[in-house]
Amino acid sequence: MTTQTFDLPDLGEGLTEAEVVRWLVAVGDTVAVDQPIVEVETAKSIVEVPSPFAGTVSELHGEEGRVMEVGRPLISVTDGSGAGTGAAAKVSAEGERYREEERAGTGSGNVLIGYGTPEAAASGRRRRPRERPPARPAQPAAPASVAPAATPVSAAQASAAPAAAAPAQPAAPVSAAQAAPAAARPPLVTSPLVRQMAREAGLRISEVPGSGPGGLITRRDVREAIEAARVPTTAPATDPAAPATGPESGATGVVDARTGLAESRRVAMSGFRRSVAASLSRSRSEIPEATVWVDVDATELVRLRRSDPSGPGLMSYVARFVVAGLRAHPELNGRVDAERGELVQYDGVNLGLAVQTDRGLVAPAVLGAHRLTTAELDGEIRRLTAAAREGRASRAEMTGGTFTLNNYGSLRVDGSAAIINHPQVAILGLGRIMDRPWVVDGELTVRKITQLSFAFDHRVCDGGAAAGFMRVVADAMENPAAAIARL
Repeated sequence: MTTQTFDLPDLGEGLTEAEVVRWLVAVGDTVAVDQPIVEVETAKSIVEVPSPFAGTVSELHGEEGRVMEVGRPLISVTDGSGAGTGAAAKVSAEGERYREEERAGTGSGNVLIGYGTPEAAASGRRRRPRERPPARPAQPAAPASVAPAATPVSAAQASAAPAAAAPAQPAAPVSAAQAAPAAARPPLVTSPLVRQMAREAGLRISEVPGSGPGGLITRRDVREAIEAARVPTTAPATDPAAPATGPESGATGVVDARTGLAESRRVAMSGFRRSVAASLSRSRSEIPEATVWVDVDATELVRLRRSDPSGPGLMSYVARFVVAGLRAHPELNGRVDAERGELVQYDGVNLGLAVQTDRGLVAPAVLGAHRLTTAELDGEIRRLTAAAREGRASRAEMTGGTFTLNNYGSLRVDGSAAIINHPQVAILGLGRIMDRPWVVDGELTVRKITQLSFAFDHRVCDGGAAAGFMRVVADAMENPAAAIARL
């Protein structure tokens, strides 16, 4: 009998670590080559990692929630036949193979860390719970009856503790999956967004009761658990050393020296949040940015949109006008090569779109936006927005933007001085459209007014070029019919 150990593979894009979100197999399970074994979260997305070996799982080298470094042992498989070093080599070379397949429009359908093939995306493949033994071996991290010291315990979790100790006396009929102790059954979660919500709230997903079919945990279940955690409970803690429940009950036991207030909670930054923080900090420290604003009469644009309810949305029109503005001012569609002292311009536009997700703000890009019609842009914007919120946008879409359009008006905000998405050199913001008094042909009337804000890197252009770009977009929004006729 031989045991082969699979290390966490290269994540690409300079990523050196990933958090174990959910194990898809348990010790004793039989796995096949290319079978997904674990979900991991990187700074870019949540993906499944497949096994390069076939055999029986002998050891899992990291518990759920642990951040692991690239190259460290991930899983050990005994008697793996039919894979060997060839499969391991295939995993290490998959990144380059995927790039070739993506360019050729083909793919194997396998999903590897940091990559996803076109067939996998087209088939709408979804994660689903896999069959496991009813009792999963407990991880050696901590006893099942004691919550980790760093994790708040909700009221719902506290009430579930007696049931874990005496499952033969449930308070109400429950399913077999719900009746099992939380530490002994895998959480039934299909959405990574649900798991992310629980993690950010400091909840253990395995202890959240599921109301879906077979005990499936939904967003509503997590929200109810979060609300329950905010209600102070009078029940005594099972562990005197454990932190008090809920942010209102006071805390970590640490008093802040500057404010004199007790800390109510500490939440570890996810890899995604750390990546965003690093990018924004780099943007602020490296880019000498300036911001300009202009109020735009979007009445005709709104009228055009309402004339065809099934036609392109407002954002697709604005995106089309942005592409036209970048064609007129190509210096804004590039980057600064500081090492060589050169300003780089791109032959084409990958239009980034700021999207608010449960994981945070992301800016996936419509690749080749300059080649699309307004209707095609509309379809791509809708598809890309949904993919980003589900954590399914491709690596190229997440990292390949050349310019960003931010519709913060969807958040009911009038204006904003946005931070440039490094290494890009500009970002355009669109505020909400409101009825305001406006003078037209010398007469006061009510019009649909919005505000455009434009932040740009002063190293690549001056205020004249920035104002020229803004006027291209603003004039097109004010007279969209004439603009579309010229495009």
